[in-house]
Amino acid sequence: MPTVRLRGALRSRAGDLAHHEVAGRTVADLLRRLEDDRDALSGWILDERGHIRRHITVFVNGERGTEDTALAEDDTVDVLPAISGGTR
Repeated sequence: MPTVRLRGALRSRAGDLAHHEVAGRTVADLLRRLEDDRDALSGWILDERGHIRRHITVFVNGERGTEDTALAEDDTVDVLPAISGGTR
């Protein structure tokens, strides 16, 4: 199964677990299953239409991924929320 690595607030919402093994043939399929498995993540990664939210970036094996990116059993999917803030 592909391994999902969550960062930032998403990791906190998932119970501070950094790695999750989630079945999925595409990135969108995997993210739907992840949100279904982890209620606290529901709506934080995918919007109400099932699309990746604007502020979420997904990488598959270090390359930028899209909802349609196909996945293999040994792939690693990194899900990163946007980082904002800073100093003046």
